[in-house]
Amino acid sequence: MKFIRNNSRQISKSQASAKDITGDESEIVGLVERAAGGDVEAFGELYSIYLDRIYRYVFHQVKDKMTAEDITEEVFVKAWKAIGSCKGKGRTFSSWLYRIAHNQLIDNLRSRRKYLPTEMETLAETGGPELGVEEKLERQELLATISHLPHNQKQVIILKFIEGLDNLEIGRIMGKSQGAVRVLQMRALVTLRQRLGRKI
Repeated sequence: MKFIRNNSRQISKSQASAKDITGDESEIVGLVERAAGGDVEAFGELYSIYLDRIYRYVFHQVKDKMTAEDITEEVFVKAWKAIGSCKGKGRTFSSWLYRIAHNQLIDNLRSRRKYLPTEMETLAETGGPELGVEEKLERQELLATISHLPHNQKQVIILKFIEGLDNLEIGRIMGKSQGAVRVLQMRALVTLRQRLGRKI
């Protein structure tokens, strides 16, 4: 990604040390505070911690690797430019970052005036080698069905069941109350159940 390539010398050490970090809350708070003060290495660690999560979230929306990479890059560029506004909010950094991704996706979808191609990942991309062909096909069917949900419902399902976020975080990301998130989730699950013809 261009942003990271341009700063690779400055953050290569932090990336190497952060690859295996899941990022506990106190560590994230410290990194956000340092990054907000202009520390590129601290932002590099945040990038390493959240890159896969944000990319996966974006990819599940657009179903196109290059587009997902471009959007993810733009998310982190915007996050770096606006990190000062997150100072003192380290405890909500994850929601803040997903919110930037959410807005970037909406901008991308509006600019194209329609959803990008929804072709599914290849079998190799839908799971590790431990998944059998039948399981991979079932997952493909589920992802294909999710991709046809209305945008807000799709967002909730991806954030809840693929990203593992709770309703409070999802509400922050989407700018909705927890009650509204629950309603969207319920409607999405009903639709999925009907379309897949089995209990979810």
